[in-house]
Amino acid sequence: MTWKHCISYSLAAWLAFSPMAATAQASPQTRYLSPEAYPLPLDRGASGLWQSLQKLKTRASLMMVVAHPDDEDGGMLAYESRGQGADTTLLTLNRGEGGQNVMTGDYWDQLGIMRTHELLAAGSYYGVHQNWTRVADYGFSKTLDEALKNWGHDRVLYDVVRQVRISRPLVITSVFAGNVSDGHGHHQTAGVMAQEAYKLAGDPNVFPDQIAAGLKPWSPLKVYARVPFARVTKQGIFDYATGKWEPVRFKNYVTGSWIEGVPSKTLEVPEGEYNALFGRSYLSVAREGLANQKSQNDGVGIPLPAQFNSPYHLYASRVNGDTLPATEKTFFDGIDISLSGIADYAPVADRVAWRKGLEELQQIVSEATEKYSAANPSQSAAALARGLEKTRTLQNEIKRSSLPESAKYDMLHELSIKEDQFNEALSQSLGVMLLASVNPVGEKPRMGPFGEMRGNTPTYQFAIPGQPVSVNVHIANQGTQNVAIDDLSVLGDSGDWKWSAQRKPAASMDAGQADDLTVEGVVPDNEPITKPYFSRPTLEQSYYNLDNPAYLGLPTMPYPVTARLQYSFHGVQASVRGTVQTTHRINGIGPVPEPLMIAPAISVLVSPEAGVIPSNNAKLTLKVTLRSNVKGPAEGEVALNLPEGWTSSPRAASFSTARDGDEKNLSFDVTPKNVKLKPYTITAVAKYAGKEYKEGFTTVTWPGLRPYPSYRPATYRTTGVDLKTPADLKVGYIMGTGEDVPASLSDAGVRVTQLSAGDLATANLSGFDAVVIGIRAYANRPDLRANNNRLLEYVNNGGTVVVEYQTNEYDHNYGPYAISVPADAEKVVDETSTATILDSADPLLNWPNKITSADFNNWVEERGHGFARAWDPKFTALTEMHDDGQDAQKGGLLYAKYGKGQYIYTSFAFFRQIPEGVPGSFRIYMNLISASRNPAWKTSLAATK
Repeated sequence: MTWKHCISYSLAAWLAFSPMAATAQASPQTRYLSPEAYPLPLDRGASGLWQSLQKLKTRASLMMVVAHPDDEDGGMLAYESRGQGADTTLLTLNRGEGGQNVMTGDYWDQLGIMRTHELLAAGSYYGVHQNWTRVADYGFSKTLDEALKNWGHDRVLYDVVRQVRISRPLVITSVFAGNVSDGHGHHQTAGVMAQEAYKLAGDPNVFPDQIAAGLKPWSPLKVYARVPFARVTKQGIFDYATGKWEPVRFKNYVTGSWIEGVPSKTLEVPEGEYNALFGRSYLSVAREGLANQKSQNDGVGIPLPAQFNSPYHLYASRVNGDTLPATEKTFFDGIDISLSGIADYAPVADRVAWRKGLEELQQIVSEATEKYSAANPSQSAAALARGLEKTRTLQNEIKRSSLPESAKYDMLHELSIKEDQFNEALSQSLGVMLLASVNPVGEKPRMGPFGEMRGNTPTYQFAIPGQPVSVNVHIANQGTQNVAIDDLSVLGDSGDWKWSAQRKPAASMDAGQADDLTVEGVVPDNEPITKPYFSRPTLEQSYYNLDNPAYLGLPTMPYPVTARLQYSFHGVQASVRGTVQTTHRINGIGPVPEPLMIAPAISVLVSPEAGVIPSNNAKLTLKVTLRSNVKGPAEGEVALNLPEGWTSSPRAASFSTARDGDEKNLSFDVTPKNVKLKPYTITAVAKYAGKEYKEGFTTVTWPGLRPYPSYRPATYRTTGVDLKTPADLKVGYIMGTGEDVPASLSDAGVRVTQLSAGDLATANLSGFDAVVIGIRAYANRPDLRANNNRLLEYVNNGGTVVVEYQTNEYDHNYGPYAISVPADAEKVVDETSTATILDSADPLLNWPNKITSADFNNWVEERGHGFARAWDPKFTALTEMHDDGQDAQKGGLLYAKYGKGQYIYTSFAFFRQIPEGVPGSFRIYMNLISASRNPAWKTSLAATK
């Protein structure tokens, strides 16, 4: 590696990426309230209380560091959190923006939003807190050096160290070891960061701005990584990213030493252990969570009951000297994880006194556990109330004590966790709950025998600044004990809300009682829009800028409105909180609660987002989509901000909507003037009620996944390009997954028809100049596989089929001649790698556009996926490219003549390039879909006859 462990953290270095540089003394971490309306069934009632009791009896804490959503060892996390009671955090470096999407057409940063919420859904099963760093998944990265070059070593380390200092885990783990066995560079980075953060987070000279902002150094006691499961033979370790064999040796990033051979198995986590309260194993619970991460593979199955152990290797320890144990039973061997262990933060002379109070707290937990009854959870309530009171007493005593500030900080940190756990356990034992949701506009809360069906009524999902909001707060005491009601409040995140309740709640709530109260307010004019708190100016930037630095590490910005019930039991005050919900219906699922969000009155978007302008000044058509979030009629106007000399028809267009959620689609024909070979932008501006709106959102979701808005400017990015398009070119497009090529082709003057299953079975394809098979379509479209012979017949009769990147489902002789695209097909991930043209005179590279190496400039993310490994000699290879250290790849663009037509396979990432308006990608693609019109080939076919 090129960096050293003894890094010099200068002021200039951390200013480059510190979120606190502009906000000195900023709060280290904004607390994140779960957006769920209801806990999972296994977190409710007696089951939830049993798990809370396991957490109360231990101070064990653990952080797992991974690279992407779905990298995590969910079975281990569920076992440690749900079974052993450890306070468990999952830190994920990026949000999976560069992955695949088999569920929707969202990709890039929109896909990152989707995968964030998929992982949040999965994490609710694991039982973990979740945090992220600011780096983005820019695409497949073969090596550690490449990943660190793109992300910046210190940028990633900064965020990981910061989160370690916030969460303060006793143990750090990772699925990855920082070795080629990890699969690729992003994974290796996660392994490296876990070990380096273990080593450096306790040094106050490392990222000192974090200390200035209120964090304290923290030195975890152990760091582990999962024992690699990569293929190891006499040849070495097979590196799946590069396709090379590497020596079997592993670097220890804490000590700098090397482990020769595969790291030993220090301990095993029994993920397959059965939990009788759940009726299944921890691995089964975790896999049910993993099944929510559908975008990559449409979900996973639940394993059958069986023993399953996950092995981990201990890389470093601050427990019991420098000698590492050969074997352990748990991650916490040698660590005092009893509550009295909190006293070890105090100076030696003071520990006995503090241990006494903590041992009393431990005894209270034991009493609550002994009285636990699944049939009557409230039997533990009295002890839990005393434990909550005792925890607060200890906190106050620590604050008033003469302990060193560092000791106070650490002891209060752990006791604050216990306070939250006692509060949660007490509410579970008593059955006290709260559900807050907006009332439908113009409707009063339903009472009487049908009041329980109020959740069936859809409401708005978005409120706008200046809008009145009516919230129904439902509180219930489902248990067997009476409680006193101290306060009920609705809170806006910004603090500028003004709320008024129609009445106060009763002073007490008897067992089995429930109540509904209405609280009303108005959205402040300055209320922030609910949107990602992170953004980046271009996809080429491999990390996010922070729109609000205080949120760094959070999954999303906090939802805007919450409700809180404060109640007392045996004179001890506790609380329950919830995010204010809306209700919408999903066909096949029914009414679904989702958090209330704030949106602008008018959302305005332009499609497509990017494209090219042929230098011959051809016209283009832009679609402007307006969505009203106004709760009633809205009227306004929209116009385009155009480059100098360009015109549009119409110049401006009026719009009117009748109700919340209405959308209007408007078309503008744009006539360019004096197009140069340079970038241009066109921005749509909507005017409503005296304000201008220049951005809009789409909702990222699939049925059953919590929706979240993705915002972008209402701007069309285009580039003048020397692009020749045959007149009236017609293309049939078989859509794959996660792509948006057709819209951009239409912008370039191509008439695109998306082909349905019925079209593939019966339509006359001869009217198309080409039929394109989109990415991964053979994996996703059974109708394509069933009708493949019709496509070959179409080619034989003179048509052109263009097959874009496919997975190994294509590796079943679907072409006219043999072509192999196996499961481990090569990728070329360096978008700047040299592209060599093998035959510059080939007709496919000369009409209608002369293709040169310059057409491979300015590509984004990668060259391509799924390079063909072998092919019949009847195919002609036109290009060669490769990453550093990779064998030459000639399987990126192949074609074969078949009958009267041409069959083309290309692994090039056109699905990335064309929606981003990369000029050369349009020129190459146009040649492919114009092949049936190529005059040189027509002459060749005539000569053959």
